[in-house]
Amino acid sequence: MFPQRLSLLTIGVRNLDLMKNFYLNQFGWTLMLEQGDIVFFKLNGFILSLYPSSELAKDIGIEAETGNFKQITTALLLPSIEDVNALFVELSAKNVTVIKSPEKAFWGGYSGYVADPENNYWEIAFNPFIEMDEAGNIQ
Repeated sequence: MFPQRLSLLTIGVRNLDLMKNFYLNQFGWTLMLEQGDIVFFKLNGFILSLYPSSELAKDIGIEAETGNFKQITTALLLPSIEDVNALFVELSAKNVTVIKSPEKAFWGGYSGYVADPENNYWEIAFNPFIEMDEAGNIQ
């Protein structure tokens, strides 16, 4: 069963510095982490991340110029690689469109992507660097 929660909301951005500074200065938010070309803001139990839209499309495995790419993805973090694999098996059996099968990710975790009927992309991932409570909320 797909847990009814959100772990990350990622916005694909054209100008990372502009967007980062907007959230820092106009919203007055505190930066959780900046690592290379991705920025994280911890919100109430989940994370907002900013990532170059071309890199986000590449990570999903699609062309950024397609009409299906909305530049926002949602993510569900699970506690293990085995949980990610099990959920992909379950979703595949229910004819959910798998965009990218789970695999070891360049950032040190493990993830894949599925799409809903209107091509909204969900990343399903294990991230060994993010702590979650028993309910799956980001700590």
